[in-house]
Amino acid sequence: MDYNHWYDRTKMLLKEVHNVQYVSCMNPTAGSFTINPRLQRHFSVFALSFPGADALSTIYTSILTQRLGGAGFGPELQRSAPTLVQLALGLHQRVSSSFLPTAVKFHYVFNLRDLSNIFQGILFCTSECLKSSMDLLKVYLHESSRVYRDKLTDEQDIQAFNKLQTDTAKKLYEDADETLEQAQQMNLYCHFAKGHGEPCYLAVESWVDLNKILMEVMEGYNEVNAALNLVLFEDAMAHICRINRILESPRGNALLVGVGGSGKQSLTRLAAFIANLEVFQITLRKGYGIPDLKIDLASLYLKAGVKNIGTVLLMTDAQVSDEKFLVLVNDLLASGEIPDLFPDEEAEAVVSAVRPEVRSSGVMDSRDNCWRFFINRVRRQLKVALCFSPVGSKLRLRSRKFPAVVNCTAIDWFHEWPQEALESVSLRFLQEVENIEPDLKESVSKFMAFVHVSVNNMSKEYLADERRYNYTTPKSFLEQIKLYRSLLDQKSKDLRMKMERLENGLEKLNSTSAQVDDLKAKLAAQEVELKQKNDDADKLIQVVGVETEKVSREKAVADEEEAKVADFAVVVTGKQRDCERDLAKAEPALLAAQQALNTLNKGNLTELKSFGSPVVEVTNVVAAVMVLMAPGGRVPKDRSWKAAKVMMAKVDAFLESLITFNKEKIPDTCLKAIRPYLQDPEFQPDLVTSKSLAAAGLCSWVINIVRFYEVFCEVEPKRQALSKANSELATAQEKLGAIKAKINILNENLATLTAKFEKATSEKLKCQQEAESTERTITLANRLVGGLASENVRWAEAVESFRRQERTLCGDVLLITAFVSYLGYFTKRYRMQLMDSTWRPYLSELTVPIPVTADLDPLTMLMDDADVAAWQNEGLPADRMSTENATILTSCQRWPLIVDPQLQGIKWIKNRYGETLRVIRIGQRGYLDEIERALSAGEVVLIENMEEAVDPVLGPLLGRETIKKGRCIKIGDKECEYNPSFRLILQTKLANPHYQPELQAQCTLINFTVTRDGLEDQLLASVVSMERPDLEELKSNLTTQQNGFKITLKTLEDNLLSRLSSASGDFLGDTELVENLETTKLTAGDIEEKVKEAKVTEAQINEAREHYRAAAARASLLYFIMNDLNKIHPMYQFSLKAFSVVFQKAVQKAPPDESLKQRVSNLIDSITSSIFQYTTRGLFECDKLTFTAQLVFQILLMSKEIDPGELDFLLRYPVMPGVSSPVDFLTNHSWGGIKSLCAMEEFRNLDRDIEGSAKRWQKFAECECPEREKFPQEWKSKTSLQKLCMMRALRPDRMTYAVRDYVAEKLGSKYVVGRSLDFAASFEESGPATPMFFILSPGVDPLKDVEKHGKTLGFTFNNKNFHNVSLGQGQEVVAEQALDEAAKEGHWVILQNIHLVARWLGMLEKLLEQHADAGHAHFRVFVSAEPASTRDGHIVPSGILENSIKITNEPPTGMQANLHKALDNFNQDTLEMCARENEFRSILFALCYFHAVVAERRKFGPQGWNRSYPFNTGDLTISINVLYNYLEANPKVPYDDLRYLFGEIMYGGHITDDWDRRLCRTYLEEYIKPEMVEGEHYLAPGFPIPGNTDYTGYHQYIDDSLPAESPYLYGLHPNAEIGFLSQTSEKLFRTVLEMQPRNGGGGEGGGVTREEKVGAMLEEIVEKLPEDFNMLELLARAEERTPYQVVALQECERMNFLTQEMRRTLHELALGLKGELTMTGDMEDLQNAIFLDVLPESWTKRAYPSMSGLTLWFTDLLARIKELEAWAADFCLPPAVWLAGFFNPQSFLTAIMQAMARRNEWPLDRMCLQCDVTKKNREDFTSPPREGAYVHGLFMEGARWDTQSGMIVESRLKELTPAMPVIFIRAIPVDKQEIRNMYACPVYTTRQRGPTYIWTYNLKTKEKPSKWTLAGVALLLQI
Repeated sequence: MDYNHWYDRTKMLLKEVHNVQYVSCMNPTAGSFTINPRLQRHFSVFALSFPGADALSTIYTSILTQRLGGAGFGPELQRSAPTLVQLALGLHQRVSSSFLPTAVKFHYVFNLRDLSNIFQGILFCTSECLKSSMDLLKVYLHESSRVYRDKLTDEQDIQAFNKLQTDTAKKLYEDADETLEQAQQMNLYCHFAKGHGEPCYLAVESWVDLNKILMEVMEGYNEVNAALNLVLFEDAMAHICRINRILESPRGNALLVGVGGSGKQSLTRLAAFIANLEVFQITLRKGYGIPDLKIDLASLYLKAGVKNIGTVLLMTDAQVSDEKFLVLVNDLLASGEIPDLFPDEEAEAVVSAVRPEVRSSGVMDSRDNCWRFFINRVRRQLKVALCFSPVGSKLRLRSRKFPAVVNCTAIDWFHEWPQEALESVSLRFLQEVENIEPDLKESVSKFMAFVHVSVNNMSKEYLADERRYNYTTPKSFLEQIKLYRSLLDQKSKDLRMKMERLENGLEKLNSTSAQVDDLKAKLAAQEVELKQKNDDADKLIQVVGVETEKVSREKAVADEEEAKVADFAVVVTGKQRDCERDLAKAEPALLAAQQALNTLNKGNLTELKSFGSPVVEVTNVVAAVMVLMAPGGRVPKDRSWKAAKVMMAKVDAFLESLITFNKEKIPDTCLKAIRPYLQDPEFQPDLVTSKSLAAAGLCSWVINIVRFYEVFCEVEPKRQALSKANSELATAQEKLGAIKAKINILNENLATLTAKFEKATSEKLKCQQEAESTERTITLANRLVGGLASENVRWAEAVESFRRQERTLCGDVLLITAFVSYLGYFTKRYRMQLMDSTWRPYLSELTVPIPVTADLDPLTMLMDDADVAAWQNEGLPADRMSTENATILTSCQRWPLIVDPQLQGIKWIKNRYGETLRVIRIGQRGYLDEIERALSAGEVVLIENMEEAVDPVLGPLLGRETIKKGRCIKIGDKECEYNPSFRLILQTKLANPHYQPELQAQCTLINFTVTRDGLEDQLLASVVSMERPDLEELKSNLTTQQNGFKITLKTLEDNLLSRLSSASGDFLGDTELVENLETTKLTAGDIEEKVKEAKVTEAQINEAREHYRAAAARASLLYFIMNDLNKIHPMYQFSLKAFSVVFQKAVQKAPPDESLKQRVSNLIDSITSSIFQYTTRGLFECDKLTFTAQLVFQILLMSKEIDPGELDFLLRYPVMPGVSSPVDFLTNHSWGGIKSLCAMEEFRNLDRDIEGSAKRWQKFAECECPEREKFPQEWKSKTSLQKLCMMRALRPDRMTYAVRDYVAEKLGSKYVVGRSLDFAASFEESGPATPMFFILSPGVDPLKDVEKHGKTLGFTFNNKNFHNVSLGQGQEVVAEQALDEAAKEGHWVILQNIHLVARWLGMLEKLLEQHADAGHAHFRVFVSAEPASTRDGHIVPSGILENSIKITNEPPTGMQANLHKALDNFNQDTLEMCARENEFRSILFALCYFHAVVAERRKFGPQGWNRSYPFNTGDLTISINVLYNYLEANPKVPYDDLRYLFGEIMYGGHITDDWDRRLCRTYLEEYIKPEMVEGEHYLAPGFPIPGNTDYTGYHQYIDDSLPAESPYLYGLHPNAEIGFLSQTSEKLFRTVLEMQPRNGGGGEGGGVTREEKVGAMLEEIVEKLPEDFNMLELLARAEERTPYQVVALQECERMNFLTQEMRRTLHELALGLKGELTMTGDMEDLQNAIFLDVLPESWTKRAYPSMSGLTLWFTDLLARIKELEAWAADFCLPPAVWLAGFFNPQSFLTAIMQAMARRNEWPLDRMCLQCDVTKKNREDFTSPPREGAYVHGLFMEGARWDTQSGMIVESRLKELTPAMPVIFIRAIPVDKQEIRNMYACPVYTTRQRGPTYIWTYNLKTKEKPSKWTLAGVALLLQI
């Protein structure tokens, strides 16, 4: 606007802007509340205030009277219009002042839109609806409820609104009581009160009528759409009416807010159907983005704007896969105009399409008018219904970013279903269920509702205690009902079937005994018949004998004849074969001749004939043909070409003669004559072909015919002989035939006799069998009756038990349904609490109690021992939780989603389903196609490693939203066939995922997280299997055997019963049945024996196993402590798999022992130390003690060695408030701790003892290491933990040391000594499936170890088997290739800095998993990454972290460890490499000490180093190389050169702060000097430099001679560590406290809300904040503008700048909290800052440096303002200036120099400040000095000022920052500055030092200045 142009940043062009007028508008209560004045000056500003009451009254009265003035409305209505308007305005005013927006209720914004919506609703009414003023009031009450009440979020607000509404109405309508009463009962208007298809806005008569109408609507809807099966309880019907009302309104868009599964979508579809609107939902598919949404919206625009079809765009949370989608939706809602929705040509087409309609409406058809017409129609016809969830802050943030989502929609808030709704819904569904007694149905519905509500309440407790999110939604409730119906149905059928089978079995047994007597009579009759049959058979047998003899004689003759014929036949056959073989030889020649003829045809023969004088070859061929075909063998003399032509004259006849040539009879004369031709070498078809094709054919024919004839002649005699033999054979056979015919007749006679005989025999046998069978049946029946005697009793009992079960079935199934539906995600404690303490008691408390089996275990209803046995054989852990989880997984109807961080669930599932299971991951290539295939094939699909967000494309599958009558499911835009046997299992490795309610409603969440008991059992099995494999094998065999028995028994009994029940009629003959029974009985008996034996064995085994339980319990405890570490840092993630490996190695490593007790003790020790080492190598130094402390406390708690109350005190340290310390060596805070401690029995009178023996306690409390001293009086005899508690109050700064000592005492010193682990040892544990993960720290390069170790094992770059990829942009592909190659070939891969490629990490996790199983045995991966600074910033997938060996290569802590580590970089060879051994070794050791000091000094914070530097071992090793080179090259040791190189280059290269550089230099001056070689030189008090020794000698010297860790080793005072140690111990205890297992019952407690607390603090700040300085007045008064006045004015201006910002932001927040402004992000930040007592960021930017919390900071600010006010009153310099009170203290110090320079006319750049410390305090000064200034308010850190001697001296213990007396500062010329015996002391604003540096003061010192430099002495303005 200033320059009339802007820059196009895409095309990089300047764009001029001409002739543009700008009109802008803003909402003063939302968005940004300030406008830049430079921008505002271009505009004329008009304030459009909210119309006043009169204006509004006029507007709405006019609208209403105009409507009521129409036909049909009575005059009474018109008269009542003004009263109604008055009521509307009054209520609006009260609603907007009562319901104010807050962060949670951000949408409580009520404006004119709402008023207009109310009147819009009233205008829907016709005269049929409005007859009297009370009708009008009733409609108004309905409309105002719709507009205001439907927005409200909780029951409390709704009640408040109802009261407001009633009260306001009563004031204006005195006789409205009855109407109001009716309205409260039921007041609902809708457009379909007369039925669907008769639009008319009328009141609904009753819920029953409405239900009837809506049921009809639903039937109509289901006929044309996918079926909806809704339960229309009151709440649901009301929502349909509300949504329909919104959709019927002009430009009515709806925002429906409710958790997933509340029915928002279904009800919207129904409401849209009533309004005759089509519903459109976007279909998400892979890669669906903004362009696709634009295409969808464009088609909707065309449908609505051009075709004029009413449509609803229905959008849910899941469909907003990209928040940018809402930009388009926001535009659609706000204006209807979406930029770039149509390309130009399409937009033109739209304009053309609507032009005729525009013209017909009487408007000019210009392009703009047409477009406006189109957009207006779109806004009228295209409705938007947004279905969003209120969970989390997503909706609030959306409403802020996309205001139209809330402003341009009508909100309908779906509340949690009330108990009544839950009951009515369940009752409605239960009405159709047959298996429940009618009088129990109501109780069942009540119980279901109670379960749902109780789970909701328990979920809140679960979140508070365990921080796990468990949601229930209406959908989960409906799923519970569905599951109940299906389970009840199934269980009833099962029960009936079992009863029928048993009853059938019993009946069969009873009928058996009756049948036995009948059988005996039958047997007697059968025996008589059998005797008669035997006699008949004997007579027949003689006759048959005679006949048989006759036949056999004749048969002998025939056999002889037959043999002769057979021999002759063999001879004939031989001859025949011979003939045929010879003939076969002739066959090829004949075929060749035939083929040769085939090449001839009329054409080529005619051509041949036409030759004039052909070549010899051709004439020869034709002559040969003439010879061969000579009639009667008369060979023609004339074989000339001419004669030949005559022969071929008739081509057809010639060809025919060739074909019919008699090849078997060729005269000898012809054969003789043809020989010369055949012997001619030219007579070959191949040679002739070139001359003539026909001639070649004839040539081939001649050759082959002759060849055939020659073979044929050989065969002919044989053929004649054969024919003779054949005729002889025929004669012989004829003779044989005659003999055989005779035999046949004889045989027939014999057969007749035999048949008679056989018949008699079979009858006799049959009779015998029948008798035997009857006898057998009698035996069987006796066996059956005897065998089943025990079953008879048992089955009768079982039937009775089933009958009892049938009576309690409905209650039992109710409990198991609740169990399966709701308990899956809870842990054991909550499951038991809900099941036993909440649900069971409620069942009996009901008015009509529901019968339920006493002590019912829900699991027994869903599975039996055989199932559990099978699961455990498949690898399911044997603990109760796992069994429950497996039961839920196999019984639930919703897809199970298992939370499985230890991968125990997935292991079981994979074993259970084996090869048939399809395992996929979301996002892998082609995973949707795989799901589609499985869906149609009905396979089981496991989606593993799910994240918290699920691909929206899978929505319909997860919700099992079938279409086409359940045959298909939509995935993306594809309809996939759905096979009912398809099953989906979802699994996540996340330990504590937060799944949205929508997903939790679609799935059954199952918490497979391992429990401590469960893990203990698993580890016990593991340890026993290693210690006593015999026992464990025996137990496992027993278990498998027992499991097998259970399965076998069940199968046998089932089999028996099914045979018994299916046996029909006479089943007594079923031997198999009886045998089966006996087998069953035998097996059962056998099994029973074995079970008894097994029980004894098991008891013995268990007894033996129990000895090892202590080791398993310890290991289980350790795992859970280890697993909790991720609460400290997300990098600390450990898998159970990796833990198990460490555990097993620890068991193997434990020293053996004869005594079992000692062996178990060794095991415990080995397990503890191994897991401790494994874990600590992956922890940061700062967290190691936390882990160790948690370890020792938990171990001691488990063994009940410590009192939980004392531990609680130690961790929480509850201080008694408001007490003052009676002794000066303890602070009030410490005394408060002592007083709390005294409340415990063990510490009674501690306070009295301390007061009484103050000196002894003071001496104890002020000694340097009190944790090593004895406590005074009898307190020395207290337990170690009790001493810790007292120490916590007396010396919090020593607690880290005290805890270390405590750990060493309880567990052993190896748990507190930190020597770095050898890389090679860690490497041994790695493998292809176990990468090594280096957690990077500044100044350490862990990968050198990898390279070094690689070299020793032959893995180097040169060998091309060592890949090092430093990740960053574009390196992902390189890394993938390296991994693939390495996995195949067995190489090593280093992946550095993986934290830089966040998006690729998922891919890396998959690659590592793939290669883990299939990789080469030598394949190794080494990964490095920096840890994230915040938990939210953590991106490394848990899969990578869990499976890898984590190693932190932080510099070690403590001087001893650092010194060892520094020395570890060298070896004996290094010490011996230099000729000047003595100097080299001394300086090397001094350098190692220096390296340890500079590295470890960091821990003292800013007093150590102003800034943190990454000193690393490289600095040390290169310094040693330089030292070697310089000593070798110089005859004398060049100390100065060396110090310069080390201090300014090697180490100094890192340093950026001059004071730090001075410190580094000073250290080197102190450590490296000639005295180190010549005399005794101390590196620290009590630590002289060692003499000349070897490498191990130096390490030994460090261990023996280094004094205990203290700041003296670094040149610092012990006070230096008090501050940082106190913070460290505070953090240690806070962290350990957070890691304690939570036992619940904490509760939030009542008290003030966050908003109230913030509001109170805000008011206090505003109230105390003084007015701004009047700068104009101050400027007028400060005429001289001296340097001091300028400083004062600048400070006042800066202060105004700050206080104005404070006032502005606080005022905005106050309005925001009242609800007058919309809460913005900045407001929320300010609110949080005030609540947490931290300084808001916007204030920090404008304020001075400070480290205080908000309260202290504000007190300080008020003091500064007061100081400024005093100075600005007369601009006279105060007697003593508070230097800390300035924004910019340098400006004041510079002003001192300027004032002096002006007075004495000295050059400013040749001046400096001199500081003289006076002996007085501020109060002693009444006037300022003549020159310079007195300053006060400084503090010294690191030393103290001794007023008597006027020098810097050592601090007193525990006096951290003593105050300085007043300092006199004046300016002097530089050359007069005194430098001797001075310490250049830096002055800083805060303890942060570094960037807050101000000046340097020279202070007097007796000691060497270097002492104070090393001690980090500085002056501070604030502490």
